[in-house]
This record gives sequence, structure tokens and C-alpha cells, in this order.
Amino acid sequence: MTTPNADTLAAAAKAAGQKGPPPVHLWNPPFCGDIDMRIARDGTWFYLGTPIGRAPLVKLFSSILKREGDDYFLVTPVEKVGIKVDDAPLLATDFDIQGAGRDQVLTFTTKTEDTATLGPDHPLRVERDPKTGEPSPYILIRSNLWALIDRKSFYRLVDLGCHEARDGHKWFGLWSSGQFFPVIPSSELP
Repeated sequence: MTTPNADTLAAAAKAAGQKGPPPVHLWNPPFCGDIDMRIARDGTWFYLGTPIGRAPLVKLFSSILKREGDDYFLVTPVEKVGIKVDDAPLLATDFDIQGAGRDQVLTFTTKTEDTATLGPDHPLRVERDPKTGEPSPYILIRSNLWALIDRKSFYRLVDLGCHEARDGHKWFGLWSSGQFFPVIPSSELP
């Protein structure tokens, strides 16, 4: 197994510095093995069991993150290494609101400074823990990479929610970019 060398990471950093994320969806280098890197559910990145404390380095790594099936990789044009992800690879830590009601637009920001506007290209999904019923909301950020929406942001979203009829059922959900995103059937709310 090899790990990315300094030249490869420098090239990735240069690509990350360009406007927008590097085109990792176009990169299909050979697999070089797994490295001991993990992204925890709270968005903390670990290397060899130790948290990576340098935010610019985490931002760099997140810019070269790629998902294939259920597996996650850091990729450069010449090599690909596997990493572990506990839940979602990104964490949405805040959002901005423009407008109100059906005309509102919600734009999320992740811990690694990615942004995505909730809408057709960046949908919302909510999974519920089968044992506790606890909701976990996610927004698609880019190229099959989802961000878990942190708890404080989710509570703010709930305050913006409303009830809408969909497919013969009433749903509690959110409007953004002219689209309604169902969160939970209204009948399941206390």
C-alpha cells in the first residue's frame, strides 16, 4: 500500500485552489489501498486515530473526496486511497434564508466551506433511526456526497416547516427553490 506523496497532494491542492472543486468525478486512477483515515459523524477527520486539527488540510482532503457505491476515496489524477466514513462525509453547520414561505431559498454551508442551495440539484432526505425514531436530515452537496445537517440547523429548519398535501397525505416539510421537501408525515407529529 502506498500513501499519496507530496507532489500528488500539491497537485490536488493546486486544483482545489481553482474556482470550484477539482473534477474528481473525471479521475479514475488505480487503487493504492486503504489508509487509516476516518470521518466521524460530527465531521471530524482522523488520521491514525488522531483528529486532524488543521482546517485548511481537512478542506483540501474534502475537495478530493469521491464516493463509489458505498465506499469513499481520496483521489488525485494518479492515485486513489480508501478511507472510512461513519455516516455522511460532510457536515452542514449553517444555512442562510432568502425569502419566505413557498418563495424561500435555503443555502447550506458545510464545515469544509462547501455551499449548496436546497433544490432539485441538491435535495433533502431525512432518515429515521429504526429504534428511536430520531431523524437525521441530509442535503446532497456534490457528486453523490451528502452532508448531515447538524442539530442546531435542523431545529432552525423545523421552525421554517409547514404542512402540505402530497400524494393524498399531509406532510410536514420545507420549501426551497420552488420545491417542497417532505420531512415527516403530519400524522406522525405529536
